[in-house]
Amino acid sequence: MGGTMKILVTGGAGFIGSAVVRQSIRAGHKIVNLDCLTYAANLANVAQVSNAPGYSFEKVSITDAPALDDVFARHQPDAVMHLAAESHVDRSIDGPSAFIETNITGTYILLEAARRYWDGMGKPDSFRFHHVSTDEVFGSLGATGKFTEDTPYDPRSPYSASKASSDHLVRAWYETYGLPVVMTNCSNNYGPFHFPEKLIPVVILNAIHDRPIPVYGEGKNVRDWLYVEDHADALLLVLEKAATGSNYNIGGENEATNIDLVRTICRLLDERRPGAAPHDRLIEFVADRPGHDLRYAIDPSRIRQDLGWRPSVTLEEGLAKTVDWYLANEEWWRPLLAVATERRGTGT
Repeated sequence: MGGTMKILVTGGAGFIGSAVVRQSIRAGHKIVNLDCLTYAANLANVAQVSNAPGYSFEKVSITDAPALDDVFARHQPDAVMHLAAESHVDRSIDGPSAFIETNITGTYILLEAARRYWDGMGKPDSFRFHHVSTDEVFGSLGATGKFTEDTPYDPRSPYSASKASSDHLVRAWYETYGLPVVMTNCSNNYGPFHFPEKLIPVVILNAIHDRPIPVYGEGKNVRDWLYVEDHADALLLVLEKAATGSNYNIGGENEATNIDLVRTICRLLDERRPGAAPHDRLIEFVADRPGHDLRYAIDPSRIRQDLGWRPSVTLEEGLAKTVDWYLANEEWWRPLLAVATERRGTGT
């Protein structure tokens, strides 16, 4: 595709979606931010670009077909970047129905709305539907190996099963109807504007408040951490350059055990707030959650070879940036703490 585009971003007030919105506006694209503003969405995430001439917002659910048809008709986007999803594994264990409704049914309804719009335009080859997914659809790795684009699906939680289902729907709409799609599966994201129920914000904010830092099991679960702005860059590159029907794994090349990650954050806080050191005294091991995958790791060779992308931020650099951002942005996270503490994320 290339050039300036009008992109319909679903879930653009969420963590990753808002990073895509900010990066897109800076790159000169026009953005239609479509979000129904559930608990984890926050328009403060896009406040810095909300007055940009190429930005517009639509409070619409991806499960509302007539509203989606109206948005497509009025805005006539060149592409869809589909990020709207329920994404917290712990919440999916407690209440899977919301994940089925949003991630599976919502993706189906959005695909159909996009297909109606694409059909009405005369099925242009230039249109793209970019579906953004997770490495959790591949299941759990042992001590060695990495997920590739050809790894069989093996989801283990209601969340990952719902995302796997949505991936299959997108692939089917490409194979059956010819809808021009691209797909990406990413490793764990982190960075500014991360909702405070997820592991890294939980560690930072609990440490700031001198509260126990909960870690599942023995903290030996391994994740590959991807700085969210690196991810946004990769997503835009795939949207602009990838061939129709292609899929790419996007990884941070930054594997770490949960306990090592937590201790690194504690060390960074010790350096910035030595009066409260050592922060690792707050670490508290808690009972493991059901079906907790041991290890995720992505092989990003394909996107590096095909599109020339690789992550630019190391885990140490990214964690330092993230800690500094949370220390400097209390006005953003404080109003969210009551919602976030309903279900604390201690594993992914």
